[in-house]
Amino acid sequence: MPSITITIDEEIKKILSSRAKKNLLSLREQIEDILRQSAIRTKAGIKAMGAQVDDRLVEIFSRRKKVRKK
Repeated sequence: MPSITITIDEEIKKILSSRAKKNLLSLREQIEDILRQSAIRTKAGIKAMGAQVDDRLVEIFSRRKKVRKK
């Protein structure tokens, strides 16, 4: 498994530690879980961005962010 080193403030460490304790995980496991969930959401978001909508009305009121061409 690749190793990554990060630097966080003591305040953030305290918040993550309490969250890990609540979830019955170690601090390392909690951080790995957060990163894994973020990667899954990002991967799903990339697939959804490419989908085209046939109905113009649905496209207008969708929550998907629109990129304007210059």
